[in-house]
Amino acid sequence: MSRIPVRPYLIAKDEEGQFRLTVRETRYNSQGYPLVSATMVDESFKTATAARNHAKEHFGAEAGQFAVK
Repeated sequence: MSRIPVRPYLIAKDEEGQFRLTVRETRYNSQGYPLVSATMVDESFKTATAARNHAKEHFGAEAGQFAVK
C-alpha cells in the first residue's frame, strides 16, 4: 500500500448514474502505516458538483480534498 495520503472525499458514479460521496479518514498505526476507514453518505446526488457542495456545507471540505472515480 502506498504511503501517499488519500484525499478525504471520494466522489464516484454508481450503476444508476447517480453520484455518491464517500468520506475517508486516515489514521496511522504505531509503525506509521496508514489505516483508512471509509463511510459512504446515504444521500445520492445528480451531479458531482452537488456532491462536492454537500461535502463543503456539511463536512467543511476544501478545494483539493476531492478524488473522483
